[in-house]
Amino acid sequence: MDWRNTSERYGLVSVAFHWLMLLLLIAVYSCIELRELYPKGSDPREAFKAWHFMLGLTVFILVWIRLVAQLLQVRPEILPAPPRWQVLGGRSMHAILYFFMIAMPLMGWLVLSASGKPVPFFGATFPPLVAENETLAKAIKEVHEVVGSAGYFLIGLHALAGLFHHYILRDNTLLRISPKKFK
Repeated sequence: MDWRNTSERYGLVSVAFHWLMLLLLIAVYSCIELRELYPKGSDPREAFKAWHFMLGLTVFILVWIRLVAQLLQVRPEILPAPPRWQVLGGRSMHAILYFFMIAMPLMGWLVLSASGKPVPFFGATFPPLVAENETLAKAIKEVHEVVGSAGYFLIGLHALAGLFHHYILRDNTLLRISPKKFK
């Protein structure tokens, strides 16, 4: 597999970023869900929360690198070519997912900042984005949780669309981004 995209399929860089982002999102969601197994204030719960923050910020950093890489490369064609409404739907879904991968970590960073808590990042601490403001922290946290719940739907819909294209429409949508050719 070539490291750059071609007109037929995504290159190694794009494929790696796509699947790495999925793994990171699974880890982010797993951390925040698994924290519920432990009592408030316990070490395991706090560790899961810290990992949730750090992995979320990793998504935030990598999504920008991914966007730049995407702008610098060609986009492989879908064959056979889908109708215009499917192309627009797919592009809209990708735009929403990118917005999600930027907005969610940013909201998390804002929540911690407004709560007056440190923003951990693998031994470093990110600077606060806003001054301490508990009312603001609660408001952003509510939005963060609602959008986070919607994220399950968005990610699931994206995966279902890929499977629909592969198994029902029988086009190359999923094959273009797969790490290895499969049938």
